[in-house]
Formats: sequence, C-alpha cells, structure tokens
Amino acid sequence: MRSLKDGLMRHVRSIKSGFTLPILTSNQLVHLYSKHCLINEAQKLFDEMPQRNTYSWNNIISAHIKSQNLAQAKSIFDSASVRDLVTYNSMLSGYVSVDGYERNALELFVEMQSKRNEIEIDDLTITSMVNLFAKLCNSCYGRQLHSYMVKTGTDRSGFVVSSLIDMYSKCGCFKEACQVFKGCEREGGFDLVSKNAMVAAYCREGDMEMALRLFWRESESNDSVSWNTLISGYVQNGYPVEALKLFVCMGENGVKWNEHTFGSVLSACADLRNLKIGKEMHAWILKNGLGSSAFVESGIVDVYCKCGNMKYAESLHLTRGVRSSFSITSMIVGYSSQGNMVEACRLFDSLEEKNSIVWAALFSGYVKLKQCEAFFELLREYIAKEAAIPDALILISAFNVCAFQAALGPGKQIHGYVFRMGIGMDMKTTTAMIDMYSKCGSIPYAEKLFLKVIERDLVLYNVMLAGYAHHGHEIKAINLFQEMLERGVGPDAVTFVALLSACRHRGLVDWGEKTFYSMTEDYHILPETDHYACMIDLYGRASQLEKMVQFMQRIPMEHQDAAVVGAFFNACRLNNNTELAKEAEEKLLNIEGDSGARYVQLANVYAAEGNWAEMGRIRREMRGKEAKKFAGCSWVYLDNEVHSFTSGDRTHTKAESIYSMLEFLKAELYEIAGVFR
Repeated sequence: MRSLKDGLMRHVRSIKSGFTLPILTSNQLVHLYSKHCLINEAQKLFDEMPQRNTYSWNNIISAHIKSQNLAQAKSIFDSASVRDLVTYNSMLSGYVSVDGYERNALELFVEMQSKRNEIEIDDLTITSMVNLFAKLCNSCYGRQLHSYMVKTGTDRSGFVVSSLIDMYSKCGCFKEACQVFKGCEREGGFDLVSKNAMVAAYCREGDMEMALRLFWRESESNDSVSWNTLISGYVQNGYPVEALKLFVCMGENGVKWNEHTFGSVLSACADLRNLKIGKEMHAWILKNGLGSSAFVESGIVDVYCKCGNMKYAESLHLTRGVRSSFSITSMIVGYSSQGNMVEACRLFDSLEEKNSIVWAALFSGYVKLKQCEAFFELLREYIAKEAAIPDALILISAFNVCAFQAALGPGKQIHGYVFRMGIGMDMKTTTAMIDMYSKCGSIPYAEKLFLKVIERDLVLYNVMLAGYAHHGHEIKAINLFQEMLERGVGPDAVTFVALLSACRHRGLVDWGEKTFYSMTEDYHILPETDHYACMIDLYGRASQLEKMVQFMQRIPMEHQDAAVVGAFFNACRLNNNTELAKEAEEKLLNIEGDSGARYVQLANVYAAEGNWAEMGRIRREMRGKEAKKFAGCSWVYLDNEVHSFTSGDRTHTKAESIYSMLEFLKAELYEIAGVFR
C-alpha cells in the first residue's frame, strides 16, 4: 500500500465484502494508520484482528509510543502473548524518550537482563540505556554500562560510540568523551555519526575552534546533521552572526536545509533581535515548503516576539493555530516584555499542562514589571499545584523580587523551602540569595553564605562588595577587594562602582581618587556615568567643591547626564552653594526639563540657603511647563501582602490606626528628646 488513500480503500472493500483481512495486510494497515497519526483507527483494527503475531504487537505498541501514550503502550505490552527483542527495545526507547519514565526504563532493563537466555541485548538496547544516563547526567551508571560494553564487545558500532561520546559530554566528563573518540580513531578511523557526536561535544564545551576544525576534516562526508550541529553550537555559545554565515555556506555547499536548520537559524535571529533577517528567514521557510512544521512555526513566533513585533506573532499564532508550549511561552514572554500581563495570563491559563519553561516565562514577566505581589501569589500557586521543585530560574527570580522589595521575611521563607526540599544551589542561585540578604540589610546572613562558597566568581564578589558598600561596611569592602585580587579574580566596571560607593559613604576622598584612577590606568576600564556620579557625590559629601568643579569639567559631555548633574546639584544643596547650582541649572533642565523631580531638587537647593525668591521662580517654571513629579512611595511586606504608602496617603483600610500609632510614636520621641510642643 503506497498511500493512506490506497489503504483506506482496501480496508473499506474488505468490510463491505465481509472478507477477513490476512494478518500481513492487517499489520500493514495498522502501521499505515499509526504513521498518519490515526491511532484510534489503528487500535480498532488491531482489536478486530482474529490472529496476531509478534509484528502485530510490536506495531501497535510502537504506535502508542509514537503518540507518547506510554500508559496504553505499557498495558498492551503487559498483555502481549508474544514478545521479542524488538518489543522490549520499543518499550525501552519509549520510556527513555519521555520525561518522567526514567525509573520504568531502569526496571525494564533489569528485567531484560534477567531474561538473557530468552532475549539477547543488542546495540539498540545499549544505546537506549546510554541515552538514558546522558539524560539523567549520571556518569556513574554510564561508566558501569561502558565497562559492560567493553567486556561484551558491544562498544564498536558508530551509533554506540556516538551515544557514549554524547553521554560523557552531557555528564560533564569531556575528557572521557575525547578518549572514546580517540579510541575510535585508533581502531581504523571514525565514522560520520561519531564525528558529529564529537563536534556536538566540543560545542557543548564551548570550544568552537576545535568543533570547526573537526567539522572540516573529511568535509566531503558532512551531511545535514553535521551542518546543523555546528550551526546550533554557534547559536548556543552566543555567536548568532557566525551561525547565519554557516547557514549560507551550507546552502552554497549543496546541502539541503531542513526544519532543524531553520530552528537554529531562527534562534540566531531572535538573539540578534533583527526583525529584517527574521522576515527574510520566514520567507525562505515558506519557499522551502517547511511552513507547516510546528517546530519551525514556533521558532518564527519566537523571533517576532523577541523583536517586539507582537502583531505578526499574534497573526501567526491565531491564523496558523501554532499551539506548542514553546510558541505559547514565546507569546507569554512577548506580552510580558510589553507589560501586557492580562494577555500573558490568559495564554498561561489556557494551557492544560504547564511545564517549568511556561511558569518561568510568567514569573519573569512579573519580575520585569516589578509586580511583586502578583509574583508572590503566582509562587504560592506554583508550590501548591506543581509536584516538581522550582528550577533555578524561578528561584533566582524569587530572590530578585525579595531583594527589590527588601522583603526579608519572604526571602527567608524561600531560603527555608530550598533547604527543606534539599534543592541543589548552583553559583547563580547562591549569588541571588546573597544579593537578597544584602539588599534586605541582613549583612551577617549574606556574609555567612558568602564564606561557605569556596570557588567564588566575579559576580559573587561584586554582590558582596555592593552589600558592604551600601550598608556602611567600607573597610570590609576594601579588604574584600584586596582578597579578590589575591585570588586572581580581575575586577570589572561594576566592581569599581561598589568600591566608589563605599568611599563616598565614608568620605574617603584619597582612597576614592586612587580607586578611580587605578580603574583606568591599571585595569584599562573606561569610566561610565555611575563612576562619575560617585566621584561627584564623594567630593560633595567631603565639601571639596573646588575639586568637584574641576572633575566635572573633565567629564565627557556624553556622560554628563541627569545622574551626574543631579549628583552635582545634591552636592550644592549639602554645601548651601547656590552660585554653583545657578551655573548648572540650565544644563540640568535641558537634560530632564520634563521631570518634576529635577525642579524639586533645584528648589530644595535654593530653599536650603533661604533664597525663597529663587525657589518660587523654580516652582513657577515647573507649573508653567506642567512638569510632573511622581510621589515618593514606601512599602512593607506583612501577612503575605504588600502595603504601599505615599505622602499623606489615607487610602489604606487601617489608615486611622496607622496614623494614631504614628502620633503616639512622635509624642514618645519628643518626650525622649526633651522637646515640648
């Protein structure tokens, strides 16, 4: 039977004539139906078969495995009257390929070993188990299986060698992966499958130079898998431009593009945020007849979302019916990045099953918009509904929200949850936790966690330095910087912002100047706006206005923005110097003339010296330009709820009690100070 139409016609004729189909024909029809995803029809025909052979059972089990209905496949497997090695291997590969069935795969493999007299394990069995250990990142079991393969002589075929290279690479045992490949070379040369696996291993290790060198060895044998592996490697290692160049080169070498090629290339376009190239790729995909692939269409949706063109993404999502979790995740991220959390939540709620990627997408949206209360509510929902432990990205987002709100209570609760659940802490998660404690003002907790980390990177040092700097531990910050240099960790621009912040809080002018000039002369780091603002503030707090003016004159014009000029005005206010403020007034208002905060800052400078006429002038200018100043806001996290307050706010449900307590505290403070009203 060449086509589904032929198969259906033959099946219909047999039903009409009352003719019972031969077992061979029935098996062919079951295979044909499953091939075209007509699983119910395949199952119905199988149930009606008066006789079944081993091929019949294998056929229907494979059909359900293909549709990822492993429960039904297992039920049929258990009821099968005859089983052979193909039956077991089909079931084993199904368990390995679907998440959540890893234990079932191990148990089935043990069962197969116990029946070695009846079923002989082959290369496919071994390859499936190696793939399982790669998926679990379990190098211990992987090594044991490798030893078994060497003893039984089943470690020679190209597919087995490639699966071993893949397993060792994914388990972080790159040296062992190289040894397997070199052993293959010594025994008569490598085949293309092993070569492709080794190129992928180099890419996973981030060694693109070696990946490229191996790729061009015996390049005439390279197939589409070889090209796709290298293109994907460039994308994953942050080289999207090189990936696009290789894509063009692939076409020039006469190798046909497929959906995997375009999947990687679309990821490159998304990383570049280049809408023009993304549209060109979309057109190319349509010309090459790959527009019907759900995998590719999801990639196109992701490109449009990341390029900020939600109109195109929505059009493709609705008209083409792209409903994969990947495309919906892209839509959620796209809506979240534009602040449209209503649509993001609508799509999120439409999913029957939510994986960690979709949850993380919604969490990241709330983090970006700083909607902390909604974030905590979603986190409670996640913990209540999901059996899975939150992944690192969700935990990092949670700690970042706590840090932003200075919500120490929830931060400690999340830390306790991580400890109770035995969740492994990688460097990024640990850094986020330390950052949370330091920004919540709990330096002892942050310090304790920091000291437990043996291998410290630059990001971790910067977080701890900033914590010390912002909470009055300037000497500790300076000592930690010295320790960092002794350990061979080189500083970056963020490091020097933290150090200069420490100097300005303590008024350490000499040390601040030394740090600033060391940054440029010793480490060749160009100063940025934050560095200049710190130095202006340092001179202002130390009342060294002459140095401040000289320094201000040396700052390049492109860095004289609102932050730097604002720091200059703040220094004028602290030192009651309206003359300097008057000179810089025009520059500040040219930079941020529509910001009411800048007018208020200017007015405060004149008010501090009692120059009410100038203050009135600034106020009038502010009203004339209709500049708005957003009211200052403070908040407290209490009883799983964020309570926000603005100046003179009486909208809180407990406003009367709050202001009553405030009056009581003020009276007590006056009494302590010996002041009578």
